[in-house]
Amino acid sequence: MAVSSAQSGKSGALALSAVIGVIGAGAMGAGIAQVAAAAGHTVLLYDLSEAACDKALAGIRANFARLAEKGRLEPAQADAAGQRISAVSSLAGLSSAALIVEAAAERLDIKREIFATLERHVDDACLLATNTSSISITSIAAGLRVPQRVAGLHFFNPAPLMALVEVVSGLATSPEVAQVLYDTAAAWGKKPVMAKSTPGFIVNRVARPYYAEALRVLNEQGGTPASIDAVMREAGGFRMGPFELMDLIGHDVNFAVTESVFRAYFNDPRFTPSLIQQELVNAGFLGRKSGRGFYSYAEGAMPPSPDVEPPRDAPAAVTLFAQDGPADALRARLAERVGCAKQTGAHPGDLIATAGRASIALTDGRTATERAAQTGVADLVLVDLARDYAQAGLVALTRALQCSDAAYADAVGLFQQAGFRVVGLADVPGMIAMRTVAMLANEAADTVNQGVCTPADLDLAMEKGVNYPCGPLAWADAIGIVRVHRVLIHLAAAYGEDRYRVSPRLSALCAAGRSFRA
Repeated sequence: MAVSSAQSGKSGALALSAVIGVIGAGAMGAGIAQVAAAAGHTVLLYDLSEAACDKALAGIRANFARLAEKGRLEPAQADAAGQRISAVSSLAGLSSAALIVEAAAERLDIKREIFATLERHVDDACLLATNTSSISITSIAAGLRVPQRVAGLHFFNPAPLMALVEVVSGLATSPEVAQVLYDTAAAWGKKPVMAKSTPGFIVNRVARPYYAEALRVLNEQGGTPASIDAVMREAGGFRMGPFELMDLIGHDVNFAVTESVFRAYFNDPRFTPSLIQQELVNAGFLGRKSGRGFYSYAEGAMPPSPDVEPPRDAPAAVTLFAQDGPADALRARLAERVGCAKQTGAHPGDLIATAGRASIALTDGRTATERAAQTGVADLVLVDLARDYAQAGLVALTRALQCSDAAYADAVGLFQQAGFRVVGLADVPGMIAMRTVAMLANEAADTVNQGVCTPADLDLAMEKGVNYPCGPLAWADAIGIVRVHRVLIHLAAAYGEDRYRVSPRLSALCAAGRSFRA
C-alpha cells in the first residue's frame, strides 16, 4: 500500500501537518492524544460520551500545564500543545485524519464496527491503527475494503510516560504501513518494536512466566509472597516483585490476560492460569483497587516482611572454588568479604564454596535434595540467581532435606559475613529467580523462533514495556545458554510437564555453543 507523500515526513514518519485521530477518551486514548499533540500534530478526539471527551481534554491540558510548571515545557508551548487537541462529535468528524488510533473497548465486534464505519468516511490513504493489547490484528482487519492499512499500535499505560510501542502486523498489513507507524512512533519519542500478530504480541506473552512461576512456587509453599517479592526485587533486580505487581495491575485484569493467552494458544500448558489467582478473583480480592490481594491495603496495614534468617556465626573455614558465569561475581564478593577464605580451582561437583560443614552451589534446576542424593553431598545448600551478586543486598538459599541444621547455619553465616541478608526458601526445583529467568528466556526464545519479532526487539520490549532490568535473551547469554538449558531440562524432569519443554531455538544454540546475540 502506498502512503501519500504529502503525509510522509522525515525518516518515513508522518509529517507534523498530518492530522491524528484518536477514538476513545479513556485513560489510554487520552494518553495517546497527549503524545501526538506533544509531538506537534493536530489531534481530533472522539468518544461516544461527550462528557468523557471534555474530561480527557481538561486532563490533557492540565498535564501540559504541570509540565510547564516543572520547567519541561515553556508556558507558550504547553498552551499550544493543549490547543492542538479538539473533540469531534462523530466518526465522520475524523475524515481529515492521516492516521486514526482506536483505543475503544477490548471487543472484536466493537473494533470491527468502528473500522467498517471509518472506511466510509476516510480517504483510502488514511492509516488505521488499533491499540488492542490482545485481539488479533488479522481478525480486526478481516472484511475491510483496505485491510492492508490496518495495524496494531500498542501503547503501554500511561502512554505519555511509557516508552514502548508495539507495532503489530496482521496477515494483510502492508510492510510500508508498519514502517510508517514505526517511524512515527519513534518521531513521537517512543521506542517502537515490530511484532507479528500472535496472542499477547511480545510483552503480554513473554511476561507470563514472571507471574506463573511465582504463583507455582507459592502453591508449593516454596516461600511467602513477601519473601518471593523481596528475592525478585533485591536479588533479581526487578522493579517490583510478582505479587506486588499483580496486586497493582489487578487480579481480575492479570488473570483475564493469562486466560486469554492460554485459550488463544489452544490451552498450551505454558500459560495455564493459577487456581490461587482465580480464587482471589472469585473472592473479589483484586489487589490495591479493592484494598486486598496478596497483601492488605487497608488503612494502617503494614506490609509483611520477608523471611530473613537471623544472624548466624561466621563459619570457621571457607574454601572458594573457581567459577564461570554468574557465580564468578559471587565468588569474587565472598573472596573480598571473607578474608580467611582459601581459593582453589573449579570443583568437580560445581560447588561455589565449602563453609564449615556446608557445601554451597548455584541452583541448576534440581532440588537440593535430589542433587544431594545424586552427588553424595548431604550438607548441600543452594543459592539462587542474582542479577548482580556484587551489588545485591539480599540472596535466597535453600537446603537439602539431608542437610544438617549446623551446616545450613554455616552457609547462612557465610553469606551474612559477605553483607547479604539471607531469605530461606523451601526446596523447590530451580528456586525462584533462576527458574523465572530461565522460563522468561525460554518463552522469549520461542517467540523469536516463531518469527514474532527479532531478538533485539524482544529484549527492548521487555526492558521498556515492563521495566525488566535486562532483556531475557541478553540475560540468558550472560548466565550462559548451557546453564539455562540445564535448568530447563531439570525443571522438565522434576515436573514431568510440557510446560517446561525447552524451546527448539534455545536447544539449538546450546548444541552449537552459540548465544542469542552472537
